[in-house]
Amino acid sequence: MQTCSPDPISRVLLDLGPFTIYWYGVIIATGAYLGLWLAMRESERLGFKKDTFVDLVVFAIPIAIISARIYYVIFEWERYANGSLIDIFAIWEGGIAIHGALIGSVATAVVFARVRKLPFWQLADIAAPSIILGQAIGRWGNFMNQEAHGGPVSESFYQNVMQFLPDFINRQMCIEGVVYHPTFLYESVWNILGFVFLLVLRRFNPRRGEVFLSYVIWYSFGRYFIEQMRTDSLYIIGSLRTAQVISIVLILLASVLIMYRRKTNKADRDYEGNKLNK
Repeated sequence: MQTCSPDPISRVLLDLGPFTIYWYGVIIATGAYLGLWLAMRESERLGFKKDTFVDLVVFAIPIAIISARIYYVIFEWERYANGSLIDIFAIWEGGIAIHGALIGSVATAVVFARVRKLPFWQLADIAAPSIILGQAIGRWGNFMNQEAHGGPVSESFYQNVMQFLPDFINRQMCIEGVVYHPTFLYESVWNILGFVFLLVLRRFNPRRGEVFLSYVIWYSFGRYFIEQMRTDSLYIIGSLRTAQVISIVLILLASVLIMYRRKTNKADRDYEGNKLNK
């Protein structure tokens, strides 16, 4: 176990008396903005109205945040059951679950597409790179909060790996005199690679829906392995980590959907919107 002298970066960006601006919120908002900008550019290229994704995120982001918090609180109920009501809503302290956010945002997109009479799978394909980019950036909010980290690192791992990381990362991963695995960084890097993969994939013009479903598989695969390193996992029963179980389910579901949509010709258009020959 590698020891250290704590010298963390402040979680507060600005303290304006009664108002406090936290790095966590600013970083999450930055990820959301960049994702929206990217989706707007691509949707315009594919012939959607300029404000389509603006209208979508007006509903999707608040619902995603609420569902992410509800998901987290449900699986951490013992922590909140005997506390004050305000603790349940204190998302600035951290404690939102990406799987909860995905449930909320996908449900919102399905309803939005139906009401606007737009193709859901094409909207999902356009949004996929934006989602994983937002996740890559958002993990740095966990970094500022010193959360979503792994267990203590060994001296050999520190000497062979972590000493080559930027000093500010090692400083922030020094918690109560012990250096912890920066699993936020592992996931952020994995998501950035996934972002590049999705951009390359869509250039090959796959069948509609397969960019989004590939995102689900990519993210879930990485999350499964990274989750087992974390010390703050949510659990379903006993030692079963919620995120790992959900990741396996999502990989299987996405894989089955790709095969089913191909076999039944449900995916009868490509990413660009062209009709495919049956």
